This record gives sequence, C-alpha cells and structure tokens, in this order.
Amino acid sequence: MNDAVSPSRYQLAEIGALLAEPARAAMLLALIDGTARPAGELARAAGVGAATASAHLKRLLEGGLLAVHEQGRHRYYRLADDDVAGMIETLAAPRGRPVLPDPTGGDRPLRTARTCYRHLAGRLGVGLCDALLQQGYVLAASEGMRLQEHGAQALVQAGLDAARVETLLPLAGRGCLDWTERRLHLGGPLGVSLTDALLDAGWLRRRATSRALQPSDDGLRRLIALGVPWESGG
Repeated sequence: MNDAVSPSRYQLAEIGALLAEPARAAMLLALIDGTARPAGELARAAGVGAATASAHLKRLLEGGLLAVHEQGRHRYYRLADDDVAGMIETLAAPRGRPVLPDPTGGDRPLRTARTCYRHLAGRLGVGLCDALLQQGYVLAASEGMRLQEHGAQALVQAGLDAARVETLLPLAGRGCLDWTERRLHLGGPLGVSLTDALLDAGWLRRRATSRALQPSDDGLRRLIALGVPWESGG
C-alpha cells in the first residue's frame, strides 16, 4: 500500500477483487483493531475451514493488505499498515442516508468509542478530532495533521504527561473517515500515539471482549475541558 508509484487500474481492480470475497473481508475486519491473530482464529471469524483460510490469507499477503509475524512455529497476521486500516474503515462506512442499518448492529459502546486499527474512533474520536482542529491545537497541512506547541500545552494542562506529549509533536496524523459517524477522526501515527497516551493516562479503558473503549469519568471530564462535545447519556 505504501508504493511511491501511483496505482494502476489493474492494481485497483486487484484490491477490489480481494475485498469482494466475504470471507476475506471478514478477516480484514477482524484485524481492524490493530491486533495480530493466528490463521485459526481468522478462519473462525470468516466461517471457513483451515485450507480455505490459508488460501485467502495467501492472497491477502500477496495483495499487500496483510503482514505476517512469525514467532517460532506460529504465524500471526495483521493489517499491513494504518493506510490499509483507513481504507477498510472508509469502505465499510454505509453509503446514502442514515436510514441504513446501524453498522455496529446497535452496539452503543462501539459507536461511542472504539479503536480503528489503533487510534480512537466513534463519537468520542470524531469529537476529539473536531475539538483539536477547531481550536487550532492540530493543523492540517500538506504533510498531514500536526500537533501545535500550544496544542501540546493544552494537553499537558488537561493532565497528560508532559514528556509523553512532547513525543507527539514530530508525528504526522491524517483524517480517517469514521465508520459510524461518517466524519473524520484522527488517524496515522499521531492518532495512534495520542490514543496510547489517553489509555496510559486512564482517560480511556479497553473492554475485554470488544474493541470498544470506555472513557473514565475523570477522562471524560478532561476531554470535555479540552472542548470535546459531549452529551450525557449519549
């Protein structure tokens, strides 16, 4: 996906063919949380047998959508990079008017806050991105979204560790179209590292069996203080 040469029509058609198979699509969606999973787990997610799963994984690897990590005799598959995750999340977004079925199946925690690859998505992620951009804490430029010095100071004043925030300044982010909100949340290296900082600070907590994230009461107060829009009970 990170080829410096513009993709040809044949490359685009190949990506379309890879995504058109429901079992392969299920495998990719199972990895959208940024985890690395063994073939057996991906086979169960796709509802196919081991041999079929192996063939699908081979095609996804050859197509550049997956990467594999080998640990001893074990192989763990993950999305190739953040660009692939953003593409999948964008393509999974429902088209047309909001009367279409809820893409989360009515899972309110998933709509509220979740990981998209490894960055914050959902209503909270979109709200944070809006707040950072509207207040000029993050600026969008040709080289990507960049945290500004006064934005870093605002994050520190809100309670994030100063040394941790300093590491965010060199990182580029990008807008990632949110699957459920159909607006942008902050992706890319900046989005990933900022989400990690929020988790480490206890502003967000992971849920054991889902990629949904739970904002803590203290974290929610601090995010609201940063300008993140929020309605109780929403």
